[in-house]
Amino acid sequence: MSKFLIILAVLAAFVVASSAYTIDERDKAILFSLGEIKDESLGPGLHFKWPFINNVRKFDGRILTLDAQPERFLTVEKKNVTVDFFVKWRIDKVGQYYRATRGVEQNAQARLAQIIKDGLRNEFAKRTIKESVSGERSEIMKSINTISQELAQHLGIDVVDVRISRIDLPDEVSDSVYERMRAERARIAKELRAQGKEKSERIRASADRERTVILANAYKESQEVRGEGDARAAEIYAQAFSKDPEFYDFYRSLEAYRKSFSSKQDLMVLEPDSEFFKYFERSDVKR
Repeated sequence: MSKFLIILAVLAAFVVASSAYTIDERDKAILFSLGEIKDESLGPGLHFKWPFINNVRKFDGRILTLDAQPERFLTVEKKNVTVDFFVKWRIDKVGQYYRATRGVEQNAQARLAQIIKDGLRNEFAKRTIKESVSGERSEIMKSINTISQELAQHLGIDVVDVRISRIDLPDEVSDSVYERMRAERARIAKELRAQGKEKSERIRASADRERTVILANAYKESQEVRGEGDARAAEIYAQAFSKDPEFYDFYRSLEAYRKSFSSKQDLMVLEPDSEFFKYFERSDVKR
């Protein structure tokens, strides 16, 4: 009897363990009955099911990231651009998600990526390279978010956000754009150098003009000062001459002697009785 009770207790524990299950608040779950969906609105907490008849599948209900491989799209000028994008998404209606993808995350991401790529292809086909790369990226992302949210509903998916992380030009287009940018920068540099040269010439001409004016004014002032000095010296000489003409004549002769014989190499050929030597012979000069 005791063995029977033990077996019965073990069976009961097994039935309870097989019947009870919990759902985490981060998950979404579906209850199946013999392979068919019975309940797709299970909430977090403890639940029970019939062993061997019911089974439960759980799916990650958090926000997931689809980081797709870069894709090439044609612009309105029939030029290729390589676009790298990512998508933030989560399961919204778990039953519809299971029916559309069989509950396989890779299937969901593949179908979602195709929706995004089709939307991007249409958006880039309406724009030029310049508009796509620099001017209207935010408008493209806004449009793709709206379109993808509508189309992803039949997958039971809620598209949280679509972001274009990078837009690259193909090598041949990049080279062409680079050459245009280089030519434009070279043209601007040439203009700046020409403007700088013109400005430097103006500054140099202005400086030369000011230098000429300053030198002319300085020369004028020096000549005026020199003239005033000469006039004053002449006046002093005249006053000295009028007071003692003989001494003035003697002093000027000494100055002439000093200048004439300032060097040992100086040589003069004059007659001894020349007027130049009159003070060498006379002794009656007043002191």
